[in-house]
Amino acid sequence: MAAAALATPRPSAVPRPSTARRLASGTWTSMLRVLLNYRHSPGLLAASLGVPVVMVVVFGYVFGSAMQVPGGGGYREFLMPGLFAMVATNGVMPTMVGAARDVGRGVTDRLRSMPVSRTGLLLGQALADLLVSVVVLALLALVGLATGWRVRHGLADAAGAFALLLLFRFVMTWVGTVLGLTIGKEEAAGQLSAAVIPLAMVTNAYVPTGGMPGWLRFLADWNPVSSVVQACRELFGNPSAAGSAWPTQHAVLAALLWSAVLLAGCMPLAVRKFATHGR
Repeated sequence: MAAAALATPRPSAVPRPSTARRLASGTWTSMLRVLLNYRHSPGLLAASLGVPVVMVVVFGYVFGSAMQVPGGGGYREFLMPGLFAMVATNGVMPTMVGAARDVGRGVTDRLRSMPVSRTGLLLGQALADLLVSVVVLALLALVGLATGWRVRHGLADAAGAFALLLLFRFVMTWVGTVLGLTIGKEEAAGQLSAAVIPLAMVTNAYVPTGGMPGWLRFLADWNPVSSVVQACRELFGNPSAAGSAWPTQHAVLAALLWSAVLLAGCMPLAVRKFATHGR
């Protein structure tokens, strides 16, 4: 009987998915969740696509009628890289509000209880936002071309500029995730999102920084958004007023460094806050 017992085969253990497979599965599921939200909320998608058109009309024609670009050139060509950068920067706001809403409604706790990758869940949200941003940037580029904006330095440099914009948008979603998980309340996150607008305005996106007071010019020149704007102007070949600050004199390098620093700090912090919230 003992021999028979020893001969009885044991049930094989169910193999656990590899870390890479869990990451891929969590990323895909989370990305679909966000994209389906856009599908079932056509007003949200319409707003995302309509705002760029309004921005070109208001800033390009209303404000542009009174603006002069240093060194010559049309104001709309000076403006368009700034509007592209604003689209990238505005990734903070919806991500921050969405993360705070998920915390407040208990969605974050339910997601954490599932056997999926925490990193994958957040990465999927960031990639879904990136896909939407591609559409918004493409529409904004078409509107810009229709209103006189042109790419002066060839397609390769233009592709580099758009890649830099998408990288910065990706970084801003992680910044927004950290803020949303930290705040934890949708109403508070919505109020804080209004503070992002002044921070984005203290840049070279709409006006040259040379006419600002010294202390404000320093803040604007060292604002990461200003580096992205100036880098895009250089890559597109559009009019610019670089100034004497290091980030605007070496705009492409500065934009990449800012993106690397912010991503290295915010991505692991967001994953840690997501995994340990409420503990």
